[in-house]
Amino acid sequence: MPTPTTTRPSRSGAHQVLIVLYALFTLAAGARSIVQLASDAGRAPVAYTLSLVAAVTYAVGWYAIREAADGRAGLASVTLWIELGGVLVGGTLSLVARDLFPDASVWSDYGIGYGFVPAVLPVAGLLWLRHRRGSGAAA
Repeated sequence: MPTPTTTRPSRSGAHQVLIVLYALFTLAAGARSIVQLASDAGRAPVAYTLSLVAAVTYAVGWYAIREAADGRAGLASVTLWIELGGVLVGGTLSLVARDLFPDASVWSDYGIGYGFVPAVLPVAGLLWLRHRRGSGAAA
């Protein structure tokens, strides 16, 4: 006798790309911050801590975007706006207070070390959420 299965909303290509990028950036920012903080935390504590904050933000973003595909977009929206604020504040701070950033963070110079993906990622996520709401479908 077959067992009933639950149907999950379909995942769009954009959703899949966001999930992969958030997972990748969670690992990249997390590994970077852990190595930097463990090896020489006193060299650039602001930059290294900012990378750790970025990693946590990406991890929460990964979870929130997964949940948003199931119709629970509130956490994703808040997280993406916080992330965008972090990139803008961290990027600006790294430009105007260079002495706080003897080493780069993930968000330094708006993510230049990562091809500006940190600056584009929350915007892409917010656009994806807006598209989902506008279409009324699981995108």
